[in-house]
Amino acid sequence: MAIDSPTTVDWDHPADPPAGQLSTHVRAYVDTSGADGHLWHGVPTLLLTTLDRFSGRPVRTPLIYAKDDGRHIVLATAADGTPGVPSWYRNLTAHPEVRLQVGALTAQARARTATPAERETYWEAVTALWPAYEDHQAAAAPREIPLVIIER
Repeated sequence: MAIDSPTTVDWDHPADPPAGQLSTHVRAYVDTSGADGHLWHGVPTLLLTTLDRFSGRPVRTPLIYAKDDGRHIVLATAADGTPGVPSWYRNLTAHPEVRLQVGALTAQARARTATPAERETYWEAVTALWPAYEDHQAAAAPREIPLVIIER
């Protein structure tokens, strides 16, 4: 389905992850404006809403993030390190317009895959937050896990 304009999308009613730990995390984050959920296992998380590349409907995903000069940096890997890229990443490569919630702040933004130089710059910041990302990359080799930069 083609999306005429992201401005016609109902960003306020996204689909959330199926019932389970991720769904519980998202619901707590939304219900408390991030007071419960922004920090998850001691690391900062944001909610990224992308447009489903097939239906055009918004879909919300919690992600660990690093921050640099107003940019939010996330890694496009599955929570359990399974191979391949997650659907939220495939969605944003089709439609880079996204909605971002960081704590109580909600804003429209654009997401893009980092350049090789940016990936090298930010890799240490994201793996310092969540060292298991190094294991995810080792399991994915020789494929590089995409690093995503989100800018408002």
